[in-house]
Amino acid sequence: MATNLELDPKLVDEVKAAGNHRTKREAVTAALEEYLIKRKQREVIKLFGTVDYAPDYDYKKLRRK
Repeated sequence: MATNLELDPKLVDEVKAAGNHRTKREAVTAALEEYLIKRKQREVIKLFGTVDYAPDYDYKKLRRK
């Protein structure tokens, strides 16, 4: 998909260098993927402490199997 974006060249160069990307396209794709992963992680973090386990659940016992 062809897209015309006006990106900060210094920022793109910094991302290229930080990720050892050869092209701007690789750098932008990697940055977008990482952004999406972080957003998904935030959604999972919101669930911490909200899941109720059965009172007889024994994770240590399951580890031994």
